[in-house]
Amino acid sequence: MEIDPSIDEAWMRYAFRLAQRAEEQGEVPVGAIIVKNDLCIAEGWNAVIDRHDPTAHAEIVALRAAGLALENYRLGSVTLYVTLEPCVMCMGAISHARINRLVFGAYDTKRGAVCNALSLTDASFLNHRVNWVGGILEHECSGLLRDFFKARR
Repeated sequence: MEIDPSIDEAWMRYAFRLAQRAEEQGEVPVGAIIVKNDLCIAEGWNAVIDRHDPTAHAEIVALRAAGLALENYRLGSVTLYVTLEPCVMCMGAISHARINRLVFGAYDTKRGAVCNALSLTDASFLNHRVNWVGGILEHECSGLLRDFFKARR
């Protein structure tokens, strides 16, 4: 099924606003939402500092909220939008949750586990394949991260 790119852009803008919220709280600016049947059912942003939790990446926060909302840890009929290519921890959780579709903004050439440092979306040792699209609002998403880290140096 072909997805209208304008729909992905609109949802990514929502995730981008959450990334900005993370930045306002002193967190690395990454935001994520989970969409089912054209409705946002969960959202999250990086909260590792605030929660004193190394697993509180935007994707994990959103996955936990979606699991509660759907009362199920299997989230096969949803799309996860995140402003940065997920890391290995998040890709493990995404696969375990059986996420159908992943859409991300900025590519992470050093730590990305979708198509850069690792390619876990089609790893033979995982029993679930995640459909994915990268580079949606890439310029905006990567710019937010670049500016954040530049200001911290």
